[in-house]
Amino acid sequence: MSQESSFTENNAADTDERFSEVIEVQGRRMRMGDLLEDYAHINDELKSTRRDNRKAVKQYRREQELKPYQAELIRMQQHLEDTNGRMIILFEGRDAAGKGGTIRRVTRYMNEKHYRVVALGKPSEIERTQWFFQRHIRHFPTGGEVVLFDRSWYNRAMVEPVFGFCSDKEYNNFMNGVTGFEKDLARNGTILIKLYFSVTKEEQARRFERRKTDPLRQWKLSEVDLQAQERWDEFTEVKYQMLKRTNTNHSPWTIIRSNNKHLARLNAMKVILNAVPYQRLDTHLDFVPDPEIVVSGSRELETMEAERLQLGKFNV
Repeated sequence: MSQESSFTENNAADTDERFSEVIEVQGRRMRMGDLLEDYAHINDELKSTRRDNRKAVKQYRREQELKPYQAELIRMQQHLEDTNGRMIILFEGRDAAGKGGTIRRVTRYMNEKHYRVVALGKPSEIERTQWFFQRHIRHFPTGGEVVLFDRSWYNRAMVEPVFGFCSDKEYNNFMNGVTGFEKDLARNGTILIKLYFSVTKEEQARRFERRKTDPLRQWKLSEVDLQAQERWDEFTEVKYQMLKRTNTNHSPWTIIRSNNKHLARLNAMKVILNAVPYQRLDTHLDFVPDPEIVVSGSRELETMEAERLQLGKFNV
């Protein structure tokens, strides 16, 4: 073998060895990169799991906090059954203010035989020819029963005038007659609770965005809802007029600040329980509503009027 041939072979072998080393190093780098990528992915999943777990624990604690009051609602319901009492609860307020969620928590453990949830749709052609309150009256409670209206006759004071679903004459007839109608209910022994759930414009927008992207909540988003933000000021004006003309001693409004859904649910339960003189199940339980969450209709009117004087417009 010539010296030149030997040098060439040695050089080739050395090159192959260095190439193998490079491939091995690159392989180690690639494996290390894969490991780091896997680690990052696992770490993200762990963080997500921890967040989900914290959220689940927080939700569990909130639901547990409601249970003593839900037990009291059962006792209250038994009292109404024993005394043949009748109760109507109206759930009114802005779209996405938390009315439905509160109704579900209030009724979760109640005796199904003695309560009903009423959510009336668009009136039929026949109902349009009847006295306005007629289709609501047929759903009124019998002795020992609780009826919860998910929106009520106050649609005529809030939604219908904003969207032009009623005439000015129909609106004024309602506003002039509703207080007498409710006074008759009180005179005949029906307990009437009027709850208005109040949410800020920013929080309402956030909830609408969530409904758009969450397949479990998309059914909640209607054409009317989509216009709620655009017509915010109009809804505020009719809210003011409704409170001013229908907040009476015999049927006052109670405002529930509902940016925090849990606190809104908890305090709404307290308001309902305080409306009935039943024997408490747990006398040590706190039945006093949070004044930051529960506001009387009169106080809300004062706040709105003060804001209009200071800012030139309503802000709630």
